[in-house]
Amino acid sequence: MTRLIMLVDYDPQWPLLFESRSKAISLLLGHPATFHHIGSTAIVGLCAKPKLDIDAVLFSEEARLAATERLKEDGYRFHGDPHGVGRWTFTRDEIPYGTRLYLCLPDNEAHRERLLFRDYLRAHPEFAVNYAILKRRLAEEANSDWDHYTGGKSDFVEDVVRRAKAGRQPANHITDA
Repeated sequence: MTRLIMLVDYDPQWPLLFESRSKAISLLLGHPATFHHIGSTAIVGLCAKPKLDIDAVLFSEEARLAATERLKEDGYRFHGDPHGVGRWTFTRDEIPYGTRLYLCLPDNEAHRERLLFRDYLRAHPEFAVNYAILKRRLAEEANSDWDHYTGGKSDFVEDVVRRAKAGRQPANHITDA
């Protein structure tokens, strides 16, 4: 079965939806977690697939294992770690937008890079506009080929993450007052 690559225009309800879903997921997990709205729905004005992306950072592997069972019992589909980067992926079809939830631990580099990407696009709207143009073009030409769509975004994403890392000061950097 091929899944159509569908993009929707930005919905100003996405931040509120993130807040409500994060609260519900927090109660469900049974362990403390930090929630981050990531992906295109986290960037004002950007088109996105009709799924809200959420990273939940848990503080131990035991908590992640227990949370996984609770999520599956509540109807989330578990997809494992499809990219081999230490983020366990779950999805649930919901109305009006589905949820894609990632569980990771605090030292997860893929999570940090997603935050860098999100924050860079928020701070540089011209890059967000270019990203939207790229996404729409790829969705149109991909003809339901998700590898083409996702792979076509890779260079752009890597460039933005590289720019974001170059602009960051090291955590232990002390500036002269």
